[in-house]
Amino acid sequence: MGSGHAVAVRKGMVRVPGGIFAMGSLEFFPEEQPVRETSVEPFWIDAHPVTNAAFHRFVRETGYSTVAERDPDPADFPDAEPAELVPGALVFRPTAGPVPLDHWWQWWSYVPGANWRHPGGPGTTLDGRTRHPVTQIAYPDALAYAAWAGKSLPSEAQWEFAARGGLAAATYPWGDEFAPRGRRMANTWLGRFPWEFLPGRGQSARPGTTAVGSYPPNGYGVFDIAGNVWEWTRDHYRPDHHDRPAACCAPQPVSVERWDRRVIKGGSYLCAPDYCLRYRPAARQGQSEDTATCHLGFRCVTAD
Repeated sequence: MGSGHAVAVRKGMVRVPGGIFAMGSLEFFPEEQPVRETSVEPFWIDAHPVTNAAFHRFVRETGYSTVAERDPDPADFPDAEPAELVPGALVFRPTAGPVPLDHWWQWWSYVPGANWRHPGGPGTTLDGRTRHPVTQIAYPDALAYAAWAGKSLPSEAQWEFAARGGLAAATYPWGDEFAPRGRRMANTWLGRFPWEFLPGRGQSARPGTTAVGSYPPNGYGVFDIAGNVWEWTRDHYRPDHHDRPAACCAPQPVSVERWDRRVIKGGSYLCAPDYCLRYRPAARQGQSEDTATCHLGFRCVTAD
């Protein structure tokens, strides 16, 4: 691999060679600017997002309880009624028809009882979804899993370099065309967001995650690096232009004083071309560390 000696293959991971690249984009949303020359050392990255099966093993062995399963701290929500402070998470609900796209709370609801085991709330399960990315994962949950696995969360630069798959300036991880030869390359929203959804490969009639590996990998062999679920990185979010980026499918906190924001990358099955075109390597979003949603997961890295 260029070092003159064999490199041991790490199960479930792919090696990314590292190098210098142009990080960011001038073509889409302001928070992706400026384009800057960035270097990363060689590293290994999970071939796909952490699955429900893998996260279940972690919980079984450690007894870990996720943020969405814990009672909220009243200090974090000083204006909330005590009866409202119950464990839960954010769940997407399609609207009945067209709505203005400047108010994300029209399609996001805080659902008591929603967590990684019940991503859509009480009554939903992981049956048939063991190979789907785990969701309803807040930043501390991702950190805890990574530590247990002997790994870490990727930096934003590592994640973006891996997502580009060796294509220096392509719009998507697979090239500049969204659907080359008519082939759908990622689990993203097709239709009119947030009410009309056109299913793709492996999808039901309702928007949701797909099993990892349902779509082709990029040039480095990395699967699901665009669409399916947003992914946590370890970097603090710092917008270079606007504190609130353009409209996005990731719900934004009303207040961020008590929790830092981290960069999330990759877009999700809720990213639509007419609303949130963020299933691209350069795309980024800030997310409060305590946020758990039905379209937010993670993957891990290790040093070379």
